[in-house]
Amino acid sequence: MLIPFEKYHALRNDFVVVDRSKVRLTTRQLGSVAKAICDRKSGAGADGVVYLSESYDADRKFDIYNADASWAEKSGNGLRIAGLYEYLLNKPRRTYSFETAISTDTVSVVKKDGAGYQMKCELGRPAFESKYVPVKTRKRFLINSSLKVGGVDFPVTCLSVGNPHTVLIVSDFGFDWQSLGHEIEHHKSFPHRTNVEFVRIVNRRKIQVADWERGAGATGSSGTGAAASVCTTVLMGLTERNCEVVFETGSLFIDWKESSGTIELTGPVVPVCSGSFLFT
Repeated sequence: MLIPFEKYHALRNDFVVVDRSKVRLTTRQLGSVAKAICDRKSGAGADGVVYLSESYDADRKFDIYNADASWAEKSGNGLRIAGLYEYLLNKPRRTYSFETAISTDTVSVVKKDGAGYQMKCELGRPAFESKYVPVKTRKRFLINSSLKVGGVDFPVTCLSVGNPHTVLIVSDFGFDWQSLGHEIEHHKSFPHRTNVEFVRIVNRRKIQVADWERGAGATGSSGTGAAASVCTTVLMGLTERNCEVVFETGSLFIDWKESSGTIELTGPVVPVCSGSFLFT
């Protein structure tokens, strides 16, 4: 089966976009196709696959699968990539809506930016209650609370921004955060696993983040990870609601609006290539 695709990256967090109107794929095949096409040796190479299909409530239905074939509820970078995909097909329209598993989110083109575009998307409101993350705990909230990993207690904050996140405040990145991120992702407290963010405070309007993504590992950046990090640092009184999030690959910008409680994410998206993948 030949599967046409487009590939994009958002600060080197890369995704393949597959339009399901152009190829017949069953729901059972989505995970295995994602795992095959994301392989960096035998596939196109990516952190995940964005599947777009027909929606009755939005412009398109949005589904995302990680490189390990697991399904994800939402992706901030993936949404912005989907928005650019639609824009490049349907100019001059600049705003699109996407139906995810839990909400309908709007993505807009802000401006042309070098080889790509600055894209903005809405991510809804964060949820800190443990049952909504979800986290297995007797506590209603896990905010700067202890999580035992490998016999060591780590202070973590758990929340959902459409998908589960665990945030740790650190003074530097001079430790094996990737191994710790992997351990926390698979911790028994998280029935759906979790994304993990290690956050260093620069000042009240800037933080640095190292991100471990559920199902993909260490990625160049994460849109929902940036959002979760800022929501956590705001709640802890460490930053303002409008904050720059610096990854090793560049910056994303988060505005957690006080009036509505919704999160707005802005950052670059760059087209990489297009082609057809032979799935056997």
